[in-house]
Amino acid sequence: MPHVIVQATPNVTIKNPESLLKKLNSTLWETGHFGSPQAIKARLLNVENFLVGIEDDQQEEGFVYIQLRLMPGRSQEIREDLAEKLHTCLKQELVEQQSGRVSVQYCVEVIELTAAYKKEKI
Repeated sequence: MPHVIVQATPNVTIKNPESLLKKLNSTLWETGHFGSPQAIKARLLNVENFLVGIEDDQQEEGFVYIQLRLMPGRSQEIREDLAEKLHTCLKQELVEQQSGRVSVQYCVEVIELTAAYKKEKI
């Protein structure tokens, strides 16, 4: 645990997805809140069908949305700190890669899983 789920619209440039995921995982690992680097799982999902606003027919709006899923028990302060660190990392990695044609929203949400979450490494 945790899970890092990155969703990005196709009009957002991500030149090296693997590098982005590695930097996001490293950012979380460096906080000291997780037991091992292998506990951090990240993936990038491309959002093929999307709409930002009401009438963006030219697709001049896009987004990158990170959902960080954690086991319950961390304080609000820790969750906010994790969100801020991921948000900063995301912008540092992607802002310079954009063409300027698309206005990009960079979003991070931290969600606590229920106690019903189960995992077993075999």
